[in-house]
Amino acid sequence: MQSLFIINQTNEICLEKHWSKVTPKAVCEGFFEVRAKNNSCKDTIPVIETPNETLIYISKNNLFFLAVCPAEIPPLLVIEFLNCVTDTIIDYFGAVNESIIRDNSVSIYEILDEMLDGGFPLTTEANILKEIVYPPNLLKMLTDAVTGKNSSVSTTLPTCQLSNVRWRRNDVKYTNNEAYFDVIEEISAIIDRSGNIVSKDVNGSIECFVKLSGMPDLSLSFTNHRLIDEASLHPCVRFLRWKRERILSFVPPDGRFCLFTYHIGSLNTLSLPVSIRHNISLREQGSHFDIILTPKTMGKPLDFVKLTAQMPPSVLNVNATPSAGRVSFDISSKLFEWDIGRIEAKHPNPSLKGTVTLAKDLTTPPEPPSLMINFTVPQHAVSGLKIARVDLFVEKYKPFKGVKYITKTKQFEVRT
Repeated sequence: MQSLFIINQTNEICLEKHWSKVTPKAVCEGFFEVRAKNNSCKDTIPVIETPNETLIYISKNNLFFLAVCPAEIPPLLVIEFLNCVTDTIIDYFGAVNESIIRDNSVSIYEILDEMLDGGFPLTTEANILKEIVYPPNLLKMLTDAVTGKNSSVSTTLPTCQLSNVRWRRNDVKYTNNEAYFDVIEEISAIIDRSGNIVSKDVNGSIECFVKLSGMPDLSLSFTNHRLIDEASLHPCVRFLRWKRERILSFVPPDGRFCLFTYHIGSLNTLSLPVSIRHNISLREQGSHFDIILTPKTMGKPLDFVKLTAQMPPSVLNVNATPSAGRVSFDISSKLFEWDIGRIEAKHPNPSLKGTVTLAKDLTTPPEPPSLMINFTVPQHAVSGLKIARVDLFVEKYKPFKGVKYITKTKQFEVRT
């Protein structure tokens, strides 16, 4: 990897970093041309061939991370590294956006210097990087302003370089030892006009926050691991034991990290957390709609519920009366939104009734729009996957352990 350019939505370069040689900014013109042809780069292949180099990019929070590489290089290796760069910036500064990139450019330069050596990935673990390049804090900023020192790079060898476990340092000590595991699942589903499920799948992850002293060895087991079709493991997980026993055995990194991601696509008995009854009629003589949402979460509430519909261009206005929440209609974009908020299981099911004003002299009536629904279900794993137990070995103390479940929508479409 020769160079990295961080570019905003207006094709302005926020930061550039070069390793093996300085690459002129003109190399980005190939990327700008692809952006000009495609309003959104989400549906395009993130690899651009040029006569002398290959451009590989990812998009994150309205920023493009563009890598300039030699002609022959595995694209997935570069994409994985770019994702690692964004994750590291989030780990250091809490988020990744244009203002953070500009305000912390010196620290980001130092981090990138340590992450690559001669254009090849070297140090990508946040625990090691934080011992080499110290995270910013207010006291350090004041001290640097007084002393004139502007580098965050440590002058000592990181202790984890002397450890057998490269992602964890040796001298971790906490007064309170605790480990938290968040099972986060995202459901995607398409429901046809008759209410039949056309497709459904679940993508999940286990996000960890570990504050354990010493060198703990953890094992995590599931009650129904056979549900998992595909899995991706953090490097700390012992792969052979997972393959044989379906148990996650690992020495955890210190702090926050993603332990495990998985995909479940073969759930014939998957029960969707919400059902929708709808009656939408778009006719020139009179257009109306009636929508009712019913939660099916075994008594658990639905949070952040929002229904959106992209109306046809012939729709001039929408008048709607909700039983809960608020509605809005953007005349220019034709986007209708029903923001419900929270739905309690014991409360009446929210409903929406309204009329639609269409343009006159239509040759054919417009097709009813699909309904896109977003919601969150706390303390609920829609797939039924459960953590059975978490055991600690090697260390003698008894830590506090907590497990939390949450279900979110990724793409939930109801065709009308």
